[in-house]
Amino acid sequence: MDLATLIGLIGAFGIVLASIFLGGSAGTFVNTPSLLVVLGGTVLVTMMKFSLGKFLGAASIAVKAFLHRPMNPEELIEEAVDLAKTARQGGLLALEDREIKDDFMKSGLGLLIDGHPADTVKLMLQKDLAQTVKRHSDGQDIFKAIGDVGPAMGMIGTLIGLVQMLSNMDDPKQIGPAMAVALLTTLYGAILANMFALPIADKLAVRSGEESNNKTLIIDALLAIQGGQNPRVIESMLEAYLPPSKRKEDDIEA
Repeated sequence: MDLATLIGLIGAFGIVLASIFLGGSAGTFVNTPSLLVVLGGTVLVTMMKFSLGKFLGAASIAVKAFLHRPMNPEELIEEAVDLAKTARQGGLLALEDREIKDDFMKSGLGLLIDGHPADTVKLMLQKDLAQTVKRHSDGQDIFKAIGDVGPAMGMIGTLIGLVQMLSNMDDPKQIGPAMAVALLTTLYGAILANMFALPIADKLAVRSGEESNNKTLIIDALLAIQGGQNPRVIESMLEAYLPPSKRKEDDIEA
């Protein structure tokens, strides 16, 4: 689980809720018409922009931002070097019974063991990578759309509330509820966009970058193993995927 996302989300909503409860009656901030306009309107308008399948799949993609953490590149490099040592000593078939944590590496290793040429292995793995990036991009687009539509629906709700208020200026009792709708829809739209949708979209972009980096690393590692390169050379090559602070001292100096 990604603690940064969870702590940030709970903390942000906690601060807002605390300010509401400390400032007075929390019931003042609950308005059913405003919620219908912002939440219902945002969902329906966003759905118009995408296919139903992509829209419904956005929820499962968002779960990645909370629960899925890619393996550390350091772990992948360590595992790749170990595989390279085994393959160098006993050939690719010696890797057949190895337990691999990463599914993408496991799939690619299966292609090596089956004896596919390097060009085929590279092509198949790169297609898998491209599809992964596309799925992440679709998820980001949906949450960015929610972030755009939410405040717009809030503004529409505000205009509705203002029209209702102005049409009932002769009845002071109607001015308060109408003004509440006008203000709360703007609040709901801002919260939906800036405390949920846009942060999720940004987190998915981070996850996409991490997974793309890992899969590119794995592709290079598997092709090097298939080519029979020295494990130390493979390790040095793969450490290019790490930030300089995490590379070995001898590699940095070199």
